[in-house]
Amino acid sequence: MSNLISQQNGEPKAISIVGHLAPELALALGCEALPLQRAKALVIVASAVTGFTPASIEAWNQARENYLPTLIAIVELEDSELDFEDMAAIAGKTLEPVVTPYLVLHSDEGFPTALIDLRNLVITDYSLGLKRTIPSEPEHKELVAEFAAEYSEAIEIAGEDGFEQGLLFPTIPLSLHLKLGVAEIQEYLNRIPSAG
Repeated sequence: MSNLISQQNGEPKAISIVGHLAPELALALGCEALPLQRAKALVIVASAVTGFTPASIEAWNQARENYLPTLIAIVELEDSELDFEDMAAIAGKTLEPVVTPYLVLHSDEGFPTALIDLRNLVITDYSLGLKRTIPSEPEHKELVAEFAAEYSEAIEIAGEDGFEQGLLFPTIPLSLHLKLGVAEIQEYLNRIPSAG
């Protein structure tokens, strides 16, 4: 378990990170330790290979009791037969229904290399180790249309601040070696009020 304060613009963000590769994600986000009981948000990191740790499920239950904003990061997608959509479905059954604001796009070899944002259908390509934004093609839009409609409906039901209210649980693909998903997680964490 890694309990963290994320620093942005000098203001601490009280974040707890639990699960697989939690210390590595903490490093990528630039965080310091803070107990879960004092956290203002929780990030659960689940492996596409081994699933959720018992500590993750325990942290989830504590967070739900307090309506703590929570998001789920899915790692080790490169090493698993399960894809991101499979893991999001497992998260929804293991925890509670989740939302997927981003879907994974793969290289010709089948490795995750880019994300498509279901809010605006913009693609963020991480394949070269750099974050590069490009417009989606018509075939991308067609492929994700159903997912985008489901996501939009979930936002409409929970409200634009559903995440901050602890009512909406974004699930985000994460590949630390490409930094795929790091900025997207940080974007959600930046919505949490500063500690103090």
